[in-house]
Amino acid sequence: MKSIYYALKPAIPRGLRMAMRRVWVQWLRWRNNQPWPIQESAARPPAGWPGWPDGKKFAFVLTHDVEGASGLARCRQVAELDKALGFRSSFNFVPEGEYRVSDSLRTFLTDEGFEVGVHDLHHDGSLYRSSRTFKKQVQSINQYFKTWGAVGFRSGFMFHNLEWLHALDVCYDASTFDVDPFEPQPDGVGTIFPFWVQGEGSRGYMELPYTLPQDSTLFVLLKENTIDVWKKKIDWLAAHGGMALVVVHPDYISFQGKPNSWEYSADLYEGLLKYVATRYGESCWFALPREVAQYAAQFKPCVMLPGNRSQG
Repeated sequence: MKSIYYALKPAIPRGLRMAMRRVWVQWLRWRNNQPWPIQESAARPPAGWPGWPDGKKFAFVLTHDVEGASGLARCRQVAELDKALGFRSSFNFVPEGEYRVSDSLRTFLTDEGFEVGVHDLHHDGSLYRSSRTFKKQVQSINQYFKTWGAVGFRSGFMFHNLEWLHALDVCYDASTFDVDPFEPQPDGVGTIFPFWVQGEGSRGYMELPYTLPQDSTLFVLLKENTIDVWKKKIDWLAAHGGMALVVVHPDYISFQGKPNSWEYSADLYEGLLKYVATRYGESCWFALPREVAQYAAQFKPCVMLPGNRSQG
């Protein structure tokens, strides 16, 4: 069914797609018997975890996935908002989707202290369709890492196969989550910490799961009109010394006028930044994902994934 949906997706009007997803997610929320957004067992630190640098209580990591042309047009506004409140973030671009990211935008971001990452190849749900499809796209993805100077990857729709990802030339992947029953591949990794995924010999990469609900889930699909869910989860993550990693989409942020049915006001996102800066400014490590990955890779923290699959 998922393959059929992603094959038909380009032909389905955006408003109808959002309405269908909203009904589905609301139903999942009603019937869900899993813990969300907090899974208490995810707070156990991985084996070998040394704590955060300089005695910081927890880490806060901002990432932006740019899905379409509307999101691309808002990247500078989002970056300026981040910067004005003292934050830097990672912008993940789709190399061969409905837009082409310019050299000038990537240069602007890196010159201002932001990070640029690779977001899938086409963002059409095809990457993990089969091992053959994945292998066909790997060479192109690796070329974009080289061309863009990127070290991080996130797949479209948070599809993931941690073993296949060893074929990518990455320092880290960020396509998983601690718990999120609303994703099309809802198998969470059950940890709020970065962890090492061991490959052959000395090869491997860091996995950085997102631990805060995505903005699109909260405000577009579940139609929340406050950041209370974010605040609750951040406070819990801080209390347990975890990593507060959030995925925010420029595509869905409205900076002017009344948001349409698939957007939300930039005030909500700004409220998140202000809350973290005000409440945790002294105790939090505000870091780019590459900085977290480089730090944690020194220790190669190991977790036991659900299904008794050890990583590390």
